[in-house]
Amino acid sequence: MAKILVVDDDQDICLLMNRFLSKNGYEVETAISGLLGLKKLKEFVPDLLLTDFKLGDIDGAEVLRKAKEMFPDMPVIVITGYSDIKVAINVMKMGAFDYVTKPLFPDEILMNIKKALKIEPKDISIAAKKNTKTVNKKYIFGNSAVAKNLMKKLELVAPTNMSVIIYGESGSGKEAIAKTIHAKSKRSDGPFIAMDCGAISKELAGSELFGHEKGSFTGAINQKMGHFEMANGGTLFLDEVANLSYEVQVSLLRVVQEQKLKRIGGNKEINLDVRILVASNEILSEAVSKGNFREDLFYRFNEFSLDVPPLRERGNDLFEFGAFFLDSANKELEKSLKGFSEEVKKLFLSYPWFGNLRELNNVIKRSALLSEGDFIEASSLPFELANHKKVLFTESKIVDIKEPVSVQKSFKMAASEAEYEMILDALKQVNFNKSKAAELLNIDRKTLYNKMKKMNF
Repeated sequence: MAKILVVDDDQDICLLMNRFLSKNGYEVETAISGLLGLKKLKEFVPDLLLTDFKLGDIDGAEVLRKAKEMFPDMPVIVITGYSDIKVAINVMKMGAFDYVTKPLFPDEILMNIKKALKIEPKDISIAAKKNTKTVNKKYIFGNSAVAKNLMKKLELVAPTNMSVIIYGESGSGKEAIAKTIHAKSKRSDGPFIAMDCGAISKELAGSELFGHEKGSFTGAINQKMGHFEMANGGTLFLDEVANLSYEVQVSLLRVVQEQKLKRIGGNKEINLDVRILVASNEILSEAVSKGNFREDLFYRFNEFSLDVPPLRERGNDLFEFGAFFLDSANKELEKSLKGFSEEVKKLFLSYPWFGNLRELNNVIKRSALLSEGDFIEASSLPFELANHKKVLFTESKIVDIKEPVSVQKSFKMAASEAEYEMILDALKQVNFNKSKAAELLNIDRKTLYNKMKKMNF
C-alpha cells in the first residue's frame, strides 16, 4: 500500500483528500501547515507528497525544496491556482513531478498520483547497467517556418560531436530537442542521460554529476556513479545549466576539458567519452556578463546553439501538438474525443501559453477529463483560459466587463480594454514576436513586457 502525505492549510481539503485517497487504497497522512508537513515527512516517510503552494507559514516551494533534500526520488505534486502558471513552471524546474490546478478534481489528482507512483526510483547503478536509449520518437516538430528552420539546424549539428546550447522558455521542449540530437548522432547506440540542474540543491549537484565513494561525506552510505559516468559513450544533457553554483562550475570545466573525473572522495581517475548538450532559458552570455556563469565554461559549451521557439510563435503547429496530446489523453483516460471546437481553437490561438508545451499538455489532459461530448468545448477549459479575452486587468483587481461600474471606473476600464486589444492585435500581426510587436507599438521591449505582465498576458 503506497503512502501519501497531503499538506494543505485548508482542513476541509485535508479531510476530503484523506477520505478519497484512503478509499482508493492508499495510506494517507495529512498536515495543515508546511512546518508540520516537513515534520511528518521524516516520521511518515511517504511514497508521494501532495502539497498546496500557498500555505500559512512557509510556501510550497520551501516544502518541495526540503522534501527533495530528504528524499530526492520521491515524487511531489504541487497544487496551484491556474492563474499562477509561472509558479507552476517554477515548481517543475525545482523538481516537482507535476502540478494540479484549482478547482481540484479528484479524478485528475488520482490520475496524476497513479502516474507518479509508476516512476522507478532513480537508482543510478541500475540505470547505467540498462544503458537504455530514452529518445522520444514521437516528438512533433511542426510545419511552421520557425520549426523547419530549427529542424534544419538540428540535422546539421546532430551527426557532429559538437557541444550545443539549447535556448528556450520553460516547457518549450528543450529536452525533446536534446533527445532528438542524440538519436540522430553517431552516439545513438550509447546512453542519453539527462540532469535537471535547477532541481538539485547545490550540496548534491557535485555528487549527482561526478558520483562519490562510500563514506566520502555524511550520508554517503554507498558508492554512487554520477551522471558523467552513466553517460560514458553517449550524451549528457544538462538542463538549466545556469543554476549550477560557481564551485560546481569549476569542477565541471575541469572534467569537460580533460574528459576525466574522480568521484568525490575517490582517487581513481575515470576516462570519459561524453558529448555534452546544455539548455537554458537564460542567455548564457548575459549570465557571464553578470558574473553568474564562468566565461571559460560558456566557451566550452558554445560550439553551436539552437533556439527553441515558444508555442505562441508557432502558429498552427499548436494544433499538431494539441492533437498529439489529445491522443495521449484519450489513451490514458480511456476516452474517444475527436478534437477541439472552433471556439476552443480560436481561444488557443489567442492565448499566450507562457507554460508552452507543458501548459498545453496539462490543459488538454484536464479538459479531456471533464469533457462529455465528442469535442473539447470552451466550458471544459480552465476559467482563466476560456475567459481571458472577456476580462479586463486593472491595477488593483480583475474586473469582468459585464460587471456594472461607475462612469469614472468605466473610463479607466475602457482605456485598459483598448490598450489590451491594441497589444493583442500587434502581437498577432507579428506572430507573437515581442521585439517586433514593441517596434510596431513604438515602445521599447521592456515597456511591452511590463504591460503584458500587468495585464496577465
